[in-house]
Amino acid sequence: MEETNKWFVQLMEENGISLSDRQLDQFDTYFRLLVEWNERMNLTGITERDAVYEKHFYDSAALSFFIDMKEVTSVADIGSGAGFPSIPLKICFPHLKVVIVDSLNKRIQFLSHLVEQLGLSDVQCVHGRAEDISRLAEHRDRYDLVTARAVARLNVLNEFCLPFTRKKGIFAAMKGSQSEDEVREAAVSLRELKGVVRAQHNFKLPFEQSERYIVLIEKTDATPQKYPRKAGTPIKQPIV
Repeated sequence: MEETNKWFVQLMEENGISLSDRQLDQFDTYFRLLVEWNERMNLTGITERDAVYEKHFYDSAALSFFIDMKEVTSVADIGSGAGFPSIPLKICFPHLKVVIVDSLNKRIQFLSHLVEQLGLSDVQCVHGRAEDISRLAEHRDRYDLVTARAVARLNVLNEFCLPFTRKKGIFAAMKGSQSEDEVREAAVSLRELKGVVRAQHNFKLPFEQSERYIVLIEKTDATPQKYPRKAGTPIKQPIV
């Protein structure tokens, strides 16, 4: 545990994030609960401590290397699974107000328990499909930053996530690898959903050296009323 903390703290400091003992304790509790609950339900295929810290915690926090989190107040994390990237970001930046949306109630139960055990405030875990939740007034066109991590292709993610994003806010699509084709095929959905690609970033995980790719999309206007289409449609019939 100490060795893991050592390299984790150093890497985070190199990227401008100083972690207190309390924050390190929160990451340790997160790791232990993730492994414990993973025996009862499928949360992650990665359970070895160093791998969780690198591929989940560091990878999630890495979004802050490309976005100034001091400028962000509200975050919506869509299809969060086991809480990535929003919970590591919340631990690192306690001022964030976070909403997590996931369609599987078991995962929401895990996340609610996790939030309670970590002593996090201003985190709301919402059970439902992104297409349904983003039609609710309290979530539509609301969030400074919206995230999705390796959930679907970009033209589908745009319809899941841009309806949550406020005008001038950012949707960050966190992908396993870069695909120019994927960005190209998303052009129509971006136009329809009032988004424009502002930046594309590549980085490698520090030890495993696997590629990561982040597309930052700015929302230029309110979401047109016809989007998102009914639950299930964006995946079956992506906007192309």
